[in-house]
Amino acid sequence: MNYLTRTISRETVDPIQIIDITEEVRETAASCGLEKGLITLVTQHTTAFININEQEGRLLEDMVIFLKRLVPRDGNYMHNIAPVDGRDNAHSHLMGLFMNSTETIPFEARRLLLGRWQSIFLVELDGPREKREVLLHISGI
Repeated sequence: MNYLTRTISRETVDPIQIIDITEEVRETAASCGLEKGLITLVTQHTTAFININEQEGRLLEDMVIFLKRLVPRDGNYMHNIAPVDGRDNAHSHLMGLFMNSTETIPFEARRLLLGRWQSIFLVELDGPREKREVLLHISGI
């Protein structure tokens, strides 16, 4: 068994932004030198997450609208009374309760084993941010 680590970095420009990183993960599976195994994606943040869903423009808009309705920015949140980093971002942390900071995707013959409609997204909940990172931990043979 071999292990590799790669990183995907992104700047975000919107308060809530859904960024498709599928192609970069596909390229990593194809070029990592391993024939089959698992790629585990891990966000290293508490307000940015990984999601597997369908890449369709209006659906992505619906997702952002849904998140804003689910946890309004202007709620009366205790975290915002004295925020650690000066950001009133309790709503971002609360949205994150419904998301994953990791996803594991198998690959074989250097190809991701995703379903036909599945794409991999980095979901920003507290943007804009200069740098968001997704760690790719790859294990395989």
